[in-house]
Amino acid sequence: MRNLPIIRRFLPTLVSLLVTLLYPLAIWFGHGRVEPRLLALLLVLAAATRLPALKLNRASRWWLAGALLLAALAIWNNALLPLKLYPVLVNLGMLAVFAYSLYAPPSVIERMARLSDPALPVYAIAYTRRVTQVWCGFFVVNGTLALLTAIWASAAVWSFYNGVLAYVLMGCLFAAEYLVRIIVRRRHRQLAAQLGGQADGQHV
Repeated sequence: MRNLPIIRRFLPTLVSLLVTLLYPLAIWFGHGRVEPRLLALLLVLAAATRLPALKLNRASRWWLAGALLLAALAIWNNALLPLKLYPVLVNLGMLAVFAYSLYAPPSVIERMARLSDPALPVYAIAYTRRVTQVWCGFFVVNGTLALLTAIWASAAVWSFYNGVLAYVLMGCLFAAEYLVRIIVRRRHRQLAAQLGGQADGQHV
């Protein structure tokens, strides 16, 4: 019972994440079996999971409007293409959030880093800014590939990329950044130790 408030707080985010992860696979499974106007209900469901965040995040409001617009187009035209453009919308939304944080710091990655270490050193702030830039580049590339697969690829290829391969690439980027972070932190600790040793030698 103690954890109930915490569960209620993060439940909408978890549901939204689950719907986003399963969305491409659901579209692929329903392609040719279920009319697009009915599949559009999945997009409406994805939008509904974001409703609790509307009071906190202006970007979520734009994302919700875009998702509902795609769903409306799919229902009106009974077309699959608007539904396949949803991953493009997600990448555009993430790109907007990350890019805006570079314009109005602290960056997104810096905010995340301060959750575990509020007193970040100067080099770490610069590093988190660079990582935010890298993620911006990822969202540009990933969003472009999502658009290309939506327009020219089959439903199976679109689903494989947006439902599997995109997350594999994201995981690889997470892993690579973690390794680079360890190297950068180690180098700065060694440099700090060397400077500290030199200072001690001068005092002696």
